[in-house]
Amino acid sequence: MADCLFCGIISGEIKGEIVYQDSSVVAFKDINPKAPVHLLIVPRKHIATLLDVEQGDKGLFGDILFAASKLARDHGISEDGFRVVLNCGAGAGQSVFHIHLHLLGGRALRWPPG
Repeated sequence: MADCLFCGIISGEIKGEIVYQDSSVVAFKDINPKAPVHLLIVPRKHIATLLDVEQGDKGLFGDILFAASKLARDHGISEDGFRVVLNCGAGAGQSVFHIHLHLLGGRALRWPPG
């Protein structure tokens, strides 16, 4: 999508600090981190929200979760624990309408998240 921030980062038209990429997934540092490690993991395919996921996207979400697991280990947060968050809709805090996981760690994370 031409006006999507994350599509722009994926294509290289917008600068992002990319920490991982493969054929289906790109991960980059959040510009407003809420934890010492705060990465955004996004599919290369533009999908606006969780409600827009289709049957054919099931494998893609395995790729996204695999990337989250790898990145947690690579960034040293797998031992102490980490959180993966997927917001759906503005009321849940989604501000960029390109589905993405937040990978957070490096500090104690409280529950409920607020």
